[in-house]
Amino acid sequence: MMRSMFSGVSGLRVHQTKMDVIANNISNVNTTAYKSSRATFSEVFSQTLSGASAPNDFTKRGGINPMQIGLGVNLASIDKSMTNGAAQRTDNPLDLMIQGDGFFIMADGSGTYFTRAGSFTEDMDGFLSQNGMKLMGWDAQFDPQIKEFAIERGSTVPLQISGSKEYMLPAITTQVNFSGNINPNTDPVVRRTMSFYDSVGTKYLLDVTMEFQSTPQLNGSQWTLTFGDEIYVNGDRSKPVAIGPPTAVVIDFDANGVYSSTQNMAVNIVPSANLSPGATIGGNGGQIDLNFSDLFQFVNENTNAIALNKDGNPPGHLSGLSVGGDGKITGRYSNGTTRLLGQVPLAKFKNPEGLEKMGQNLFSTTPNSGGFDGVGTDGEMQGGVLEMSNVDLSQEFTEMITTQRGFQANSRVITTSDDMLQELVNLKR
Repeated sequence: MMRSMFSGVSGLRVHQTKMDVIANNISNVNTTAYKSSRATFSEVFSQTLSGASAPNDFTKRGGINPMQIGLGVNLASIDKSMTNGAAQRTDNPLDLMIQGDGFFIMADGSGTYFTRAGSFTEDMDGFLSQNGMKLMGWDAQFDPQIKEFAIERGSTVPLQISGSKEYMLPAITTQVNFSGNINPNTDPVVRRTMSFYDSVGTKYLLDVTMEFQSTPQLNGSQWTLTFGDEIYVNGDRSKPVAIGPPTAVVIDFDANGVYSSTQNMAVNIVPSANLSPGATIGGNGGQIDLNFSDLFQFVNENTNAIALNKDGNPPGHLSGLSVGGDGKITGRYSNGTTRLLGQVPLAKFKNPEGLEKMGQNLFSTTPNSGGFDGVGTDGEMQGGVLEMSNVDLSQEFTEMITTQRGFQANSRVITTSDDMLQELVNLKR
């Protein structure tokens, strides 16, 4: 008789736990990137009244199945659903949503944690943070070989998007690239203007004339580039400064219209007056390298050649930023240039369901989730969007009904067993 009561009590207990899980899911229906949970049950061991026996050919008796009475229900597991939530557009560039698997890496003095919630803000020191924890990522450092900022892949560090990166220092121009097409049939003389910066960020203009050499060349053609004898400060042609006449440059194209010169090309800028205190132009006494590898001579294309400085810029301050689909953070500066500030990597686990919830949308590793290597990996994400909770209200309300009915039925088992015990006690009257 007592077994039924204890079975009913176990049923009440697990259904109460399941209702707690459902209530927590519903309360977090609007929590950013919340992952819902579910409770599953399993039966408790059974009491065997009689064991099973096999058929007996001698007695001609058939087999007998075991007779067992179950002793209630137990909580089997509380599982997390790691499916992606829907997207919520915010247009805030610091709001990030992960596409697919992976977690953002967060850290403070207590350790390293992981989250799917990408609602980040910038603190006073320029670090990206959430609830006081810093977002970890890969920093960008200047690579002198390519003369650009590049990502340093290694151990993650706190991502800082301003602070030391708030201002962009002036940089001197050392190379100007000529690109596009020049058509000798329609434009045998092409006039362009190249710009460059000195070491303090002052901009200058220099006129360039490209003239086609009509004398036939062996297996190709030539152009002569001559330069003006004045440069213009800050692009203002009313402020010319005389320079020593630069030496003309001759460039070659093959029969296919592809640039074929092999010698290094450069122009020397030697102003006749001091321009800015302490400023220098180019390198090696005013030398600016010229690159023509992207310049072509096609007679069936229009002339659209341009000359752009590969490096060099005036000073500027950070005016905006954007996050690409690969997690790379690009800063926009007031001088019209952009700079790579860092990259947001993701942590991926063999068994993300094995992570342990730590509150505040954070997870930590467990022996069953797999570890974190401290580096992370590339991931796909979207800026200006947040991941919503993956709670399905229709599913939760249905589960709430079945849980309530299960709890109610188990309570009836207890009251009915109590009535039966009462009848048993009343037998002595």
